[in-house]
Amino acid sequence: MPAVPMATDVEAIPKAPRRSMDLHGIYEISKILCRPDSLPRILKSTLGVLDSFLDMSLGLIVLLDEAGEPELITGGRLNEADAERCFQAMPERAIGQIVVTHVPVVLDDVAAHDEFGPWDTSLWGAPDRRFTFIGVPIRERERTLGLLIIARAWTDHPTIEPDSDIRFLKMVGNLMAQTIRLHRVLARDRDRLLDEQRRMEKARDAAPSAPLPGSIAGIVGRSPQIRAVVEKVRVAARRDVTVLLRGESGTGKELFAQAIHNLSARAQGPFVTLNCAALPESVLESELFGHEKGAFTGALNTRKGRFELADGGTLFLDEIGEISAAFQAKLLRVLQEGEFERVGGSRTLKVNVRLVAATNRNLEEAVAKGTFRADLYYRISVVPVLLPPLRDRRGDIPLLADNFLARFNKENATGIALDRSAYDVLTQCNFPGNVRELENCIRRTATLTPGARIVEHDFACRNDGCLSALLWKPGQPAAPLPVVTRPAPAAKAPEAPCDKAESCAALQGGGRSERDRLVEAMEKTGWVQAKAARLLNLTPRQIGYALRKHGIPIQKL
Repeated sequence: MPAVPMATDVEAIPKAPRRSMDLHGIYEISKILCRPDSLPRILKSTLGVLDSFLDMSLGLIVLLDEAGEPELITGGRLNEADAERCFQAMPERAIGQIVVTHVPVVLDDVAAHDEFGPWDTSLWGAPDRRFTFIGVPIRERERTLGLLIIARAWTDHPTIEPDSDIRFLKMVGNLMAQTIRLHRVLARDRDRLLDEQRRMEKARDAAPSAPLPGSIAGIVGRSPQIRAVVEKVRVAARRDVTVLLRGESGTGKELFAQAIHNLSARAQGPFVTLNCAALPESVLESELFGHEKGAFTGALNTRKGRFELADGGTLFLDEIGEISAAFQAKLLRVLQEGEFERVGGSRTLKVNVRLVAATNRNLEEAVAKGTFRADLYYRISVVPVLLPPLRDRRGDIPLLADNFLARFNKENATGIALDRSAYDVLTQCNFPGNVRELENCIRRTATLTPGARIVEHDFACRNDGCLSALLWKPGQPAAPLPVVTRPAPAAKAPEAPCDKAESCAALQGGGRSERDRLVEAMEKTGWVQAKAARLLNLTPRQIGYALRKHGIPIQKL
């Protein structure tokens, strides 16, 4: 008699093909989510793939705004109006339970479940059919960004596997959450850049038509360092060559790039900008070169890239040191030959563009390590211009502070002034964030000052509220690290002393060292760097730098 298979053997038979199907589905969906396309078209294409794998009668993706209200409703087989009507007809209690509890809701037969209220399935399929409902939250950390809803025809012998379906849909939801977050971040950055561009254009229009001899409109400073840069920029602008702006973050690279364009023979042409670090490679290629209609799913129209838009003018590529090695080769060809093809196209396009690039990276070190192509480095570094950090031109700090405060007073209809003691505080600061940090410091202090004049004690650094000294100290030795309750590394990195005893005392806050305050903030926030950054009024990147500087190991709680 043949042996009867064990229960575990029988259960294992269907799992292998299902697991293979899930992996294949995740792979196909991930390709769609990475495409450079609008978010609604990406979500609709995702539902199309899900339909092919799950044989759905209905598929909906609903995105929620900050208040939890529907912001975007996309249906797989339904148009926009029908998809919205279908979602609005679903019981509010069922939808609310998914959003509030962050837990999927599965109903094998909605006709047999009336605890949520009546179900209108008229848009789900044939009126005499019964349906299974699955709703999965699209989550990012502790927030529900939206819902992934599917319905399938119910039979007396259903073939669905609820556990496998939910596991598969939760994985899809996690992938979609990352794509949704990226698109929202890009949309906010795009709006911010447009607002900044409008602000710069407004400031340029309001500036005197004839700037003072030797100066450039919008660039404030009289120090020898900034005068040397302005003179070099004036000379380079007259020659149609590639310029590489080098300098730390916040030194005004985009402002100098705009000046190069305005002083060149291309001033009447377009000035187009792109931050290379803000985009993945697939999106970057489409942004720079454009794409043809049908190049990828959702490419409904031909779209020009930044090179075409900048034809006859100037293209400014910020953070050019962040592009991948593969994309460096594509960019090099355009710079050398002045020609390229759109994504999905075969027709070679020629453009006449003047390139201005910028980076805060050490490109020479990157070339030595092989992470940046030497031929591209030589191509973009025809005229390198090094922008000095603010600490190397302290004489310009009062001029910049007055300029920023005047702008603040105009925007807010105030008449705040800087006291002499305020200038003393500002000129003693290293400003690791350079001009951008100085502007933020002035605006923050002017907002919070109780009087009509900003004095020494109005600044955050005089009230134990500014931690910029944690971020960077140029080549200074330090005292040994204090003992803390958490494990410290074997080799203790020294801390850099402050330039003056009083500023050091203000930074330490009643005898506490920089390291103590950093550890305390991390402990209060459960060792979550983003939360600690908000607590200390820093950015997550700055917190990471401070942790590495002091050798503080991250605790896994």
